Amino acid sequence: MAVPVLDLRAQYQRIRQVIDDAVRGVLESGQFVLGPNVRALEEELASFLGVARTVALASGTDALHLAIRALGIGAGDFVLTSPFTFVATATAISYTGARPVFADIHPATYTLDRDRAAEYLAGKGPGPRPEGRVKALLPVHLYGLPADMDPLLQLARQHRLRVVEDAAQAIGAEYRGRRVGGLGDAGCFSFYPTKNLGALGDGGLASTQDPALAERILRLRAYGGRDRYVHDELGFNSRLDEIQAAILRVKLRFLAEWNARRRAIAARYRRGLAGLGVKLPEEVPGCTHVYHQFAVRVADRDGVQRRMADLGVRSTVYYPVPLHLQPMYRDLGYRAGDFPEAERAAREVLCLPIYPELADAQVDEVVEACKRSL
Repeated sequence: MAVPVLDLRAQYQRIRQVIDDAVRGVLESGQFVLGPNVRALEEELASFLGVARTVALASGTDALHLAIRALGIGAGDFVLTSPFTFVATATAISYTGARPVFADIHPATYTLDRDRAAEYLAGKGPGPRPEGRVKALLPVHLYGLPADMDPLLQLARQHRLRVVEDAAQAIGAEYRGRRVGGLGDAGCFSFYPTKNLGALGDGGLASTQDPALAERILRLRAYGGRDRYVHDELGFNSRLDEIQAAILRVKLRFLAEWNARRRAIAARYRRGLAGLGVKLPEEVPGCTHVYHQFAVRVADRDGVQRRMADLGVRSTVYYPVPLHLQPMYRDLGYRAGDFPEAERAAREVLCLPIYPELADAQVDEVVEACKRSL
């Protein structure tokens, strides 16, 4: 059978009636921007994440951008992050006028390696050393697995750095009993339709334990003010609309079930792919992986992907070009070879289909296609 990499229609069909009812309720209310559904979603997600406050925004990129800006980071500052992630992690830094700088990833988890970050902060390691001070760490909880936060938080305290979590792919993931998004100064989530909690459009969220930081993000999302026509600072238009908030409130009720199903699919993949020489995703003690992606590593990644596609099984590459080698960041001064683990991951990682509606028979079909394609 043909297996797509993702089937968003299957999820909609399963909960179609409650989604349609929620949308109809917004349409009949006549209130479409920053209304009761947005406020309720913020409260429900604050409770779910275990944080003091959340702020709903227009996208996950905006969540990163406004959280960094709200922390007072801007021109002349530097933010240390991973080179192996979606480009929005770095562009959000650039939007503030700050400059992204990188440290390599851990080869097993694909997340920011604390030791490599410490090297950079000590003036060692690869890459340019521009004038300026690193003001923040931005670890990425990639593919649904939390970064190893305790050592990173300790490093941040040592160097007096703020910490912003890029949790765009990891809603519901846990690190030592706490959900990601509440571990640093701010957490940032994406509600892009492909995410574990996805809207039927774009959306994002910033989370924090600091009410004052939440208030500043609230001002920044609505032209820099809390009172109509009174603007305290230069702000932006980053408002989540009521229809998307209503849809997300419905989907939030299913999130724990959907994440559990992702973990069950991952376990089935592990059994089927064991002993084939494929590097499987890491299960880290003390962490709950929510498997936004099931990322395996194979030496002949592109050939395996092509042969699987010939058998009707689709897969995806996240991410083929690490950030330090992106044309848009050529001026940062990095070179090929600066971050060997990120570059090797970019050559080898292949993401197999994983979404809650994927049937066991389809999982088995993917496994069989892998066996035939290796």
